[in-house]
Amino acid sequence: MLNLSGQKKNLRKLDLNTKRQLIDAADEQSLVKQCDLFDLNRSSLYYEPVPFSDEELRIMRELDIIYTDEFEFYGHRKMWQELNARGFHVGRDRTLKYMKILSIKPYYPTSKTTIPNKQHKKYPYLLRDLEITRPNQVWAADITYIRMEKGFCYLVAIIDWYSRCILSYRISNMMDVSFCVDALNEALAKYPTPEIFNTDQGSQFTSAAFTEILLARNILISMDGKGRAIDNIIIERFFRSLKYEDIYRKEYHSILELKLGVAKYMAKYNHFRLHESLAYKTPASIYGIDTKEVTLRQLLDSTNRSQFLKIAV
Repeated sequence: MLNLSGQKKNLRKLDLNTKRQLIDAADEQSLVKQCDLFDLNRSSLYYEPVPFSDEELRIMRELDIIYTDEFEFYGHRKMWQELNARGFHVGRDRTLKYMKILSIKPYYPTSKTTIPNKQHKKYPYLLRDLEITRPNQVWAADITYIRMEKGFCYLVAIIDWYSRCILSYRISNMMDVSFCVDALNEALAKYPTPEIFNTDQGSQFTSAAFTEILLARNILISMDGKGRAIDNIIIERFFRSLKYEDIYRKEYHSILELKLGVAKYMAKYNHFRLHESLAYKTPASIYGIDTKEVTLRQLLDSTNRSQFLKIAV
């Protein structure tokens, strides 16, 4: 039996997927009362999303390629024209819809780049003219679309701005707050608390479930200006590297293959990939993670698959 008395305010802050999971159809409380507690429309309880058609998946794959192939500054109007030029007969509104699904954010100010929640508090951007000189001064997080042979999913990653080290990440087939919270909790459990945490104004990052964790640790919250993906450029560059160096080359068939492949890439990226901007050192070495005893073979050995998959839940 659900015991939710006195929790109405907190329950209403949860994302839709979590609310649906907590509703108990067999509970002695009526579904009407439970839906009221969660501020959930009953139609949302029974709604099952319609799978994307093969044509829609092809369009979204092409959008991802256009965005990553040096056209990250395109807004939805230019994306629409580019799609049609490539033989995809799709309207402007549908183009904008797909860009929102893929969380595509052009690198210039615009009013339609993330999916904000007007009820959530927004925080000012704190990184303008800030000199970032050390690890754990600033962490940043963002979400990107990851394509597979059939379908797609989302990846959220948390990066240390100074060292470029990926501190945690999660993969999910739903873009809700829960997988972002999981990644945040893992990073905070493993590493020293950052001074500033930067995100965009997407509803996952402005939700109370996410921001209250930061506030409880006295972490300053910084949010990009509306529509300014360039304000979070460090993690956007990482996503570009991940896609070009791994995702596009591998064309993963399943989410299981994807999780294993991304986990391997993360290990190579942090511990062995040299960065020109870091004077040809690795992110892990700049961050301060000791890798002297670690070899590439150890990180990629098939016997470590269960460990990789555990990390990439």
